[in-house]
Amino acid sequence: MTEATSPHAFWLAGREATGNTTFEVTSPWDGRTVGHVSVPTDEQVEEAVAAAAAVAEEFAATPAHVRAAALDHVVTRLGERAEEIAQLISAENGKPIKWARGEVARCTSVFRWAADEARRFNGGDAQRLDSDAGGTGRLALTRRFPLGTVLGIAPFNFPLNLCAHKVAPAIAAGAPIILKPAPATPLSALILGELLAETELPAGSWSVLPVPNDRMPALVQDERLPIISFTGSEPVGWSILDSVPRKRVTLELGGNGAAIVLPDFSSEADLDFAAQRIATFSNYQGGQSCISVQRVIADASVYDRLVPKVVAAIEALATGDPSDPATDVGPLVSEDAAKRVESWVDEAVAAGAKLLTGGKRDGATYAPTALENVPADTQLGCEEVFGPVLSFTRVDGEEAAFAAANDSKYGLQAGVFTHDVQAAFRAHRKLEVGGVIVGDVPSYRADQMPYGGAKQSGVGREGVRYAMEDYTYERVLVLTGLDL
Repeated sequence: MTEATSPHAFWLAGREATGNTTFEVTSPWDGRTVGHVSVPTDEQVEEAVAAAAAVAEEFAATPAHVRAAALDHVVTRLGERAEEIAQLISAENGKPIKWARGEVARCTSVFRWAADEARRFNGGDAQRLDSDAGGTGRLALTRRFPLGTVLGIAPFNFPLNLCAHKVAPAIAAGAPIILKPAPATPLSALILGELLAETELPAGSWSVLPVPNDRMPALVQDERLPIISFTGSEPVGWSILDSVPRKRVTLELGGNGAAIVLPDFSSEADLDFAAQRIATFSNYQGGQSCISVQRVIADASVYDRLVPKVVAAIEALATGDPSDPATDVGPLVSEDAAKRVESWVDEAVAAGAKLLTGGKRDGATYAPTALENVPADTQLGCEEVFGPVLSFTRVDGEEAAFAAANDSKYGLQAGVFTHDVQAAFRAHRKLEVGGVIVGDVPSYRADQMPYGGAKQSGVGREGVRYAMEDYTYERVLVLTGLDL
């Protein structure tokens, strides 16, 4: 990936624009400059928000086929530019190219599902009201209408797909959107702007504004942006919700993903499969995924056979240059992020945890790491590490396994390795999480399913149709004097 010769423009109300200043985007792997990005001025941000407010009524009334066609166009263009975009993700984020290619494929699916939902969403729900004498001759028709403009705030770890999860549902629902990408990884979002600019969506219905984080509060507070969809850190997310209690706010925050291995998942083939999945998905994206495996909770009957298999699978992962197709684990987003992970592991070891593998840092890269006996009161024991670090816990029986998984302030997703359908349903009832993945790690996410957490992991749900519901509200039409 070569450095752009001129600053990347941003997208203001559907057109290219530049501001008075720029910032540099660098590769976490080798520090090279990937590009420079123009920063919107306060006046340009105001223009984008005003344009969105002005077009909101028109956009809500846009025929479904117009919105669907625009989304279909993005699907086509993502396919045509897939390798270019994957290389860009890898360069600005440090994500191994194999995972970057997967992210482009997922983003393509998100826009495809959004196009489908645009065509069928809001068909209306008819309800007879003559079940009561006072409703004789009356019929209620319920439809959904956009609440207004969406402020979508995206993180660095999936710089394309998590932007798609803000933008695609908004367009499908007919809600204008202002997208604020992460300052570390804005280039993928700007590519989405390029593709949207090729469509016939109304001017003002979308903007991509790479403003610094210290200017985010003004956008959050703006009354013309009644919907906020935020993916990111727990403290920032809750501070947003606390600051705007009357807005519709969706928060996708942290996790402390547990992979539970129950006694019946005990054959050598079972444990080999579980070990490979756990090793892969505790380290994919450098562990920088809120549903990566951070905790393995294994029944005592399988623990001693499982742990060496997981450690061996972790040690077999290839680390290094993210542009190399053979690389499984690349750098974290920055050296500071790697230093934080290092300090958490060091703290846990000093408090009595046993280091099984890893535990070394080289610049922004932290080696895939596994520990056992991590004290619960250490940061690694109770917080989201957001790095390639895994801990093991031995338990006796299903009840103890579920209790250990629930012993966290987070509740995003959990994985349960079992063949027992009754155990699967018990897990679904007892685990305090937004999603239970049976037969696999908690890291599985289908982008069309409802996705979100319980407890401190957030509020609301993503997944195209579920986000569209968050962006809209029900409005009832009562028809009177009908011959029902």
